[in-house]
Amino acid sequence: MAAPIMPALDPALGMLFWSAATIGFYLLAKRIYRTWPRWWLSPLAIAPALLIIAALSLHASYANYISGTHWLIALLGPATVAFAIPIYQQRALIRRHWPELAIGMVAGSSTAMFTAWLLASALGLDGSLRLSLLPRSMSTPFAMAVSGDIGGIPSLTAVFVILTGIMGAALGEILLARLPLRSSLARGALLGMGAHGAGTAKAHEIGREEGSIAGLVMVLVGLCNVLAAPLLAHFLR
Repeated sequence: MAAPIMPALDPALGMLFWSAATIGFYLLAKRIYRTWPRWWLSPLAIAPALLIIAALSLHASYANYISGTHWLIALLGPATVAFAIPIYQQRALIRRHWPELAIGMVAGSSTAMFTAWLLASALGLDGSLRLSLLPRSMSTPFAMAVSGDIGGIPSLTAVFVILTGIMGAALGEILLARLPLRSSLARGALLGMGAHGAGTAKAHEIGREEGSIAGLVMVLVGLCNVLAAPLLAHFLR
């Protein structure tokens, strides 16, 4: 077995290397996606794939990577706070359509968690793995917070979130082409609820209003689920 390379690196060097690799691969993936806008070339798919290849090539462990990029994960906190901005900017929209938004969020979140539970049961997952899968339909900052509250593994939940976003954005595009959804509210809400960040990016490609609504729904769903997490944890224990 080949000896690990990364543990021999100085911690500061390891942090510099993995931080630069993460940011660099993400920027490269964005350029690739701008040139060939296909769902399987999404930065959420390409950047992690490149990082996995790099880690395997260097015989580096997950601990090596996470110790070098923990500061990026810490930025999820300020990112979560910054989600208040789109809510404030879209306050008029919320006032006009709060019944539809509220019903859609409750129905969408309930369906997402119920289907995640069924999927976990079908795959034979139990314990923390099952709980890590439940918040898969929220954006990463909210999903990791909910996962930790209900007894899941936040880092594993982040992987489920990425997979859900990639597949949700692809399926959402197909559904929009086949379903008679003509209003910006319906189109944006479908992508924001079903594919969180990836869906919001796809909604912005469709139209400015769709993108704004998708972002708003994504944020509101995350906030509602974070607030409901203690109650959910009570029923799951």
